[in-house]
This record gives sequence, C-alpha cells and structure tokens, in this order.
Amino acid sequence: MDSRLVPALADNRLGSLVRAPTMNLSREGTNLSRVDPLKHIFRTLFELVHPSARGHVVAVIGEFLGTLIFVFLAFAGVEVAGASSNKIQAEGVSTAPPAASPAQLLYASLAAGFSLAVTAWTFFRISGGLFNPVISLGMALIGAITWARCALLCVAQTAATIAASYTVYGLFNGGLNTATTLGGGTSPAQGVVIEMLLTAQLTFVIFMLAAEQHAATYLAPLGIGLSYFVAELVGLFWTGGSLNPIRSLAPCIVNNSFTSYHWIYWVGPTAGVMLSVIIYKLVKALEYESVNGEEHDPLDILPTVIPSRKPSSVIAIASTHSGFESIRAPTITPPSPKPFMGEPFMQSPPANSILKTDTISFDKSPSAILDSEATKKGKLEKLPECFAD
Repeated sequence: MDSRLVPALADNRLGSLVRAPTMNLSREGTNLSRVDPLKHIFRTLFELVHPSARGHVVAVIGEFLGTLIFVFLAFAGVEVAGASSNKIQAEGVSTAPPAASPAQLLYASLAAGFSLAVTAWTFFRISGGLFNPVISLGMALIGAITWARCALLCVAQTAATIAASYTVYGLFNGGLNTATTLGGGTSPAQGVVIEMLLTAQLTFVIFMLAAEQHAATYLAPLGIGLSYFVAELVGLFWTGGSLNPIRSLAPCIVNNSFTSYHWIYWVGPTAGVMLSVIIYKLVKALEYESVNGEEHDPLDILPTVIPSRKPSSVIAIASTHSGFESIRAPTITPPSPKPFMGEPFMQSPPANSILKTDTISFDKSPSAILDSEATKKGKLEKLPECFAD
C-alpha cells in the first residue's frame, strides 16, 4: 500500500482522498482563475442576494439556460426534419405533424431525445434539468423539490421555451413549423389519452432514475433522454409528441394561431403526471427496494466512497519492523440466500449491518502477505467493530 495513504486513513480523512481534484492545472492557470475579473463581478452581484434565496437564483438561471438550449435544439431538429415537407399553410403553421415520413419521424425524435439527454446531463447538478412545468409539478408532488422552487422553475421554463421558439422563428425560413397537431385521424379524446400515457412513462422514468438515489443516478439523464426519444417516436405522428403544455403553447404564441383542441396538450400531460405520481407512491408504499432482495443500494453500505459521508472509524494499519505486522481488512458477511423466481441469490446486507474486521497476524515480511502458505498460518483473533452504523 502507498505510504502516502496511511496518514489519511489514520486521521480519518478518507473522504478527502475521494474529493481530491483530478485535473492537473498549471500554477499560472490556477492563479489566473482566482483573479478572473468577470468571476469577481458575478460573485459580487451574487453576494447581494439574500442567502436564503441564492439557491433559488442559481436554479432559476440554470433552468432558464437549460430549457432555452434544449427547446432550441429540439425545435431546430424538427425544422430540419420538415424542411422538405410541402404540408405548410400560407401563414407558416403545419397542417400535419411536422414529420410525415418514417425518416422524418426518426430524425425529429432523435433530435428531441439527444437534445434532452445532453442538456439534462449538463444542467442536472445545477437546477435538476427538468425543462418541463408538468415535470416540475410532479417532482413537487413527490416531495423532491419545494413548491416555491416548483413555481420559480415553471416561470423560468415558460420564459425559456417562448424565447427559444422566437429564436428558431427568426433563424429559419418558412416560419415556425413546430406546432403540435393531431394526425392520422386522431380524435381529441384519443389525443388526451396518448399524451397522458406518454407523459406518464417519461415522468415515471424521471422519478425512478433522478428522484430515487442509487448507484447509477449520474446516468439518469441518459435514460431520460432515451425515454423521451421513444415517446417522440410514438407520439409525433398522432399528437405531435407534446408531453409539455408550454411546448405546445409557445408555437401558438409565435404563430398567433391556436387550434380548437389546444386544451388536450394541457389536460393530457397533467393527467399523465398525476398517474405517474400515483404509481410512484404505490411502489414506494410497497417497498419495491426489497422485492429483488436489494433492500439497500451499495451506496448505503459503502459510506467511505461518498464524500458527503464520513465513516465513524477507519481501517487501522500498524507498521512495525520491515513490514506490516497486523492488517485489519473489512469484510461483509452476507445473510442467508433467499429464493427468487426459483433461483437462489445473495441478498445485500441491511443498512444497519455491522462491518467487522478480521485481524490476521504474520511473522514474515510484507511479501509473505501475498503468500498463500503464510496466509494459512494466520491466526484469527477477536472481531472488533470497524464501522458504526
């Protein structure tokens, strides 16, 4: 073991090792970043904000920028997909869903899904990367964000969506052809159900991947983007694939044209969020974590790898003579396997399980530790507690 790690372990500073920066910046570059005048100006302005409101300010700015980028990329993709379409009215509003052929459907869906994945991954740690008022509503209903934060995010998302729509309208010729309309003979009632189901599946994916903390939380934007891509593949032809009331409202404002069934893009997504909240509450009440024997995520039983958690005790390493004479390595004793679908499996230990250490003594040099014969001669002593819950 690297001798540089021993003091950190002994002083209970293992978290600092995990948080150590990986970027190798030059001294000149580091000093320059500290005296950056623009950064100084922003910091000075930010200090004028009341401490209790600073988090909201950061979230609103991040959500506005993220929504602006996401909607711009998604709408621009739809414009490109429908550039060769002749189904455009004189005032520039599409008479059918913007993607009429399978190739156009795929192109527009990929543009929407990829833009959401990229922007959500970018702004995930800043504002949550929601970009949708009904998604913000759902997150507030399950307690993931406060109602004050929800209201502020909805304002930022609405303003950013309208701004992105005007930006696309000004940059591309032929007007803004991203209006959501019913196609394929879809009735308003059918449109409501389609929008409800597609929004429900997207919202539930966000709940399970982003709101629920697990080992793959950092990959949540990727799964959310794929979910949105699939929803657009299904919904583009039938309803225009809105899943967002403001996404449908913004083109209507820009083009000054509202369809008689515009209400379905408010009722459908809102009902879908309510449905996903009910399903989420159901699986939480049924303790879904224990269904597959995975009662606790690996993050719950490995606190030393999480910077925000500090173990109550650390691995003790004693060094004497020419090598380590005593090494206490943490081990986990799993519970008895339980059957699942006819096959046994190993269940993760509960969160309050105690990690204990085996103390093995060696009479030889450190190289003997790797020797199986020397290991067999080790003497097992009392098992003290290494970590407290």
